[in-house]
Amino acid sequence: MDMRMLAQQIIEGRRLQRGEDFSFFINCELRELCEGANQIRKHFVGDKVVLCSIINGRSGRCPEDCKYCAQSVHHHTDCEIYDFLPEQDIIALCKVNESQGVDRFSIVTAGKALTGEEFEKAIHAYETMHRECKIDLCASMGFLNEEQLHRLHEAGVTSYHHNIETSKRFFPEICSTHTYEQKIETLKKVKAEGMCACSGGIIGMGETWDDRIDMALSLSELEIDSIPINALMPIKGTPLENMERLSEEDILRTIAIFRYMNPEANIRLAAGRALLTHDGEYAFLSGASATITGDMLTTVACATIQSDKKMLANLGRDVTPEYLK
Repeated sequence: MDMRMLAQQIIEGRRLQRGEDFSFFINCELRELCEGANQIRKHFVGDKVVLCSIINGRSGRCPEDCKYCAQSVHHHTDCEIYDFLPEQDIIALCKVNESQGVDRFSIVTAGKALTGEEFEKAIHAYETMHRECKIDLCASMGFLNEEQLHRLHEAGVTSYHHNIETSKRFFPEICSTHTYEQKIETLKKVKAEGMCACSGGIIGMGETWDDRIDMALSLSELEIDSIPINALMPIKGTPLENMERLSEEDILRTIAIFRYMNPEANIRLAAGRALLTHDGEYAFLSGASATITGDMLTTVACATIQSDKKMLANLGRDVTPEYLK
C-alpha cells in the first residue's frame, strides 16, 4: 500500500470502513505513514493546534475498577483524595490558563458520575467561568444523563469528554463495573445535545493492533470531534503497574492510523507525552492537531503551556485561540 496515495484518496473523499484489511497499517514504513497522516491533517484541520488544560476537580474514591486508574478504590496507590474543589480555586486556574492563551479548560472528576450537591457546585462554577472568561469550557464527569448534559450546555460548556478507552473486544479486560455499551450511549447523548464530543482511549494496556484499529473505527462511526490518545504510564498499585511502556514508534504509528481513520477530527495528545522526545514534536508531524497542556494532568505532568506554544510555533503551527483573534 502506498501511504501517500491512500492519504490523497482520503483527502478526495475516501473513508476507511470496518471489514477492510488494515494489516498494511502495521507493516508499512513508519515515515511514509506519518507523512501521509500529516498531509491529511493539514488538509482537513489546518495548522491550528487546540490547547486544552484540565483541573482535577474531585479526586480519588472512585468505585469503578478500571485497571489503569490511580483513583480507583479497588487499587492501592498514593492518589490524592479530596471532594469537589472550592469554586474560587477552579476559577483562578481557569483565568491563568486563559491569560496564557489556552483554547479550552475542563473540570475532570473521579467517580462513575458527578451528582447531587457536587454537580450543582460544578454548574455554578461553569456559569461563573462562562460569565467572567472567554475560554471555551469542557467537562469530564462520567455517565451523565440527558438533563445533566443539557444543564452543563446551558451553563456554557460546549464540549464533553468521555473516553471509550479501548476496543469493544478488549474492554472487559480493563473494566468490569461498567460496560463499553454504556460508554457509547453516553457519547450518543453528548452528540444529541449538540456538544463537541471528545472521546479516545489508552494504548499500551495489553491490547493488540487490531484493538487499536477497532477503537479508531468506533470513534469514526460515532463521528467524534476530538480524540485524545493516551499512552499508558503504569502506576504502582494498579493491576497494570508492570506493563512495559510503549515505544515512541508505536505511539506515532497509532496517532497516524487514527488520523487516516478520523481525518476531520482533532487528534489530541494526552497522557504519556513523557514517552515522546521533544515533548511530542514528531507527533504533530504525524497527524496530531491538539494536545492537553499545562501541569494539571491527573498523574504525570508534561510540558508547560509556554514550552508547548514555543515548540508548536517553531513547527509553523497556529497556537492563538479564537477568543484572541
